[in-house]
Amino acid sequence: MHGPASSGWLLVTLCAATGAYCLLRMRSSDETQRLAAGDEALMGFGMAAMAVPGSAFTPPAWVWPVYAVVFGGAALRALWVARTGPHHLHHLVGAAAMVYMAAVMTASPTATGHAHGGSGVPLLTGGLLVYFTAYVLVSGVRLLPVAGVAGGAAARSALAWGDRPELARACRLSMGIGMLAMLLTI
Repeated sequence: MHGPASSGWLLVTLCAATGAYCLLRMRSSDETQRLAAGDEALMGFGMAAMAVPGSAFTPPAWVWPVYAVVFGGAALRALWVARTGPHHLHHLVGAAAMVYMAAVMTASPTATGHAHGGSGVPLLTGGLLVYFTAYVLVSGVRLLPVAGVAGGAAARSALAWGDRPELARACRLSMGIGMLAMLLTI
């Protein structure tokens, strides 16, 4: 992605850490949690790899079409799974955004393969920015503490790391912020 190397590395770290936590969430006893965590781990690691600053690594030209195919497959899977729950529609939008960014990188006229500002479709980029801004704001509000029921803290502390809903929400929030940062650079 285009931008300062230090912010690029911060984005790589954030997305990779989020992907790693999502891998931990895949150990959940709840099948729905495991499936969502797998989708989110793919997204986190994909975003981390895409955010590596161009000054550190110049990927070969074939990488971006491969990204488009991988995340196109993830989008089709999310579309199929969305029949069972609306949360997967967010996975669909996220995977479609990754396909879009990979297509922009593929079509980028630069020799490095990394996109420069203004190379995307402004209307589509703007729509994705609006969506992810709204998603980040709603996700942030959901993380605000509310008055709990007596014994709620004890029940939460007994949950395994993969079953902590507030950590899953924080994971999704950080990926939404990362997606905003990536979309702003194309």
